[in-house]
Amino acid sequence: MTIRRATQKDIPALSELLRQVCNVHHQGRPDLFRPDGTKYTPHQLENLIQDDSRPIFVAQTEDGVKGYAFCMFKQRFDDTCVTDIRTLYIDDICVEENCRGQRIGQQLYEYVVQFARESGCYNVTLNVWCCNPGAMQFYEKCGLVPQKIGMEQIL
Repeated sequence: MTIRRATQKDIPALSELLRQVCNVHHQGRPDLFRPDGTKYTPHQLENLIQDDSRPIFVAQTEDGVKGYAFCMFKQRFDDTCVTDIRTLYIDDICVEENCRGQRIGQQLYEYVVQFARESGCYNVTLNVWCCNPGAMQFYEKCGLVPQKIGMEQIL
């Protein structure tokens, strides 16, 4: 398996994986997520792939793209409360549903962590939906710990 930056030719595979992620979220929160939706359109993906501040990595086998990690650099300067640390935020990570459990996600995550180190980041962060306990367990297994918790009250 190879992990590399995404290219324009990866857009169909990225779109399919984005649909799979949306369906996982739809199963957990159908009040918030549409079935068979995607977070980005193909046109938005074209722009994101070219944006060095928002790197996208893909895990590819000889059979094609089997996973991705959408990332973005975050840094706040001159904040009166928060320090100026540079963070690599994982906006989204996915492994093709029929390939889960094969360590592809772990290898993607480790690649992202190494990329963040080499890019001078202080930390790697992400958000995970509580309706996705498999993802929560995966991230805990990778060594992530809660940083903050989002809460809601449905009206």
